[in-house]
Amino acid sequence: MENRVVIGAALLHRGRVLAARRSAPAETAGRWEFPGGKVEPGETPQQALARELREELGVEARALAPLPGEWAVRPGLVLRIWTAELLSGDPLPLQDHSELRWLGPAELDGVDWLDHDRAVLPEVARLLNAS
Repeated sequence: MENRVVIGAALLHRGRVLAARRSAPAETAGRWEFPGGKVEPGETPQQALARELREELGVEARALAPLPGEWAVRPGLVLRIWTAELLSGDPLPLQDHSELRWLGPAELDGVDWLDHDRAVLPEVARLLNAS
């Protein structure tokens, strides 16, 4: 059986990236992640990213490029993180999150990231420093 993909968005805007603090489930509540969700059957990762950010944050965004790596979230579910750009709207924690923060490259270590999201921080910092 093929793994189902969860798409995470490293949403880049004005030299910062958006971090979202989980409100549920209990085992991840209070920790930080790149927002996103499951790719639905028939959806591309890019379509899923745009839909998830619309649902979770109330913004329009566009997927740019996948970051290197893939992480097992649980059996049958893998995480892939893409960079994305904010097209319109101000992100709000509408679903699954209690707080949002825009972080610059020097602030990335200032929140308690979920382990698989932490794995891409060096690449995210490189992108932020290059912008």
